[in-house]
Amino acid sequence: MSKMSTEPARIALNGATMGTRWSALFFAGPDVDKEAVRGALQAAVDEVDGQMSTWKPDSDLMRLNAAPVGEWIAVPVRLLEVLCLGLEIGLASGGAFDIGMGDAVTAWGFGPQAAAPEGIRAAMETSRRPAHQALEFEGDRVRKLAPVALDLNGIAKGYGVDRLAETLRDQGIADALVGIDGEMRAMGLRPCGDAWSIAVEAPDAERRTPHSILALQDAAVATSGDYRHWVEVQGRRLSHTMDPRRGAPLIASPASVTVVARTCAEADAWATALMVLGPEKGATLARQSGLDALFLLRNDDSSARGVGVGRLFSEEPTAIA
Repeated sequence: MSKMSTEPARIALNGATMGTRWSALFFAGPDVDKEAVRGALQAAVDEVDGQMSTWKPDSDLMRLNAAPVGEWIAVPVRLLEVLCLGLEIGLASGGAFDIGMGDAVTAWGFGPQAAAPEGIRAAMETSRRPAHQALEFEGDRVRKLAPVALDLNGIAKGYGVDRLAETLRDQGIADALVGIDGEMRAMGLRPCGDAWSIAVEAPDAERRTPHSILALQDAAVATSGDYRHWVEVQGRRLSHTMDPRRGAPLIASPASVTVVARTCAEADAWATALMVLGPEKGATLARQSGLDALFLLRNDDSSARGVGVGRLFSEEPTAIA
């Protein structure tokens, strides 16, 4: 057998999920069944989407949203994991990350329906309890203690990336790079022994260019920004990230926040929380919580400057190992 036939080949797989696409890059020998791996990866993200989507009326999350206050609802294990993690980070962030903002997300037009002025007024006038005070758990059952519309868009995509990584491990693949729409998780190393290179995107709505490059091994990264999804109100562009204190999009925020964490779900949720808190309060909480975070702030000339927190981002990076 020739030497070339035993060398690992580069395999890149992708598919549709959550209104965007998932991707997986790894190197494997000729005995790997690519279609079987692709099918397993697609099934993993389909499961997450089927349980946590607010765009699917029959998802498990929407079934919970439709339940009356006080009624116990059995939920599948993956949804339960994400709800618990969301509430944990919500509590740790002082409510800056709040999975109970579904009414505001829908009202402002970031869900399946167009923006609705009456819904916007209601979302902004509602006296709301944070989700970590509005839900109660008992085994695999959940009940609402107060009216709340749950939305997991700030964490479900990251969790989907984690499920891609777990699925590859189940397939015997230990070294890979997986992602969904820019939320990424690096597993092990490339065949040459190098870490996986991942770009932190510059906050530019007109084009996709790298601001800096990360080199990651066994870590995940997620970015929350104001330049990809927005609505325009009275000539002002408003980001999709909701301010739980106002029931409305953030008025002033960093251009983006990037977080590196153990899992992509954690990175995803913390990036949103720090975006809500802003560069000063966010950086303080990141230091207190031991997070690695990069805040990109706009200068007057529209260029971006970085404020780094944590061991990885102690200085604005060009490359980080």
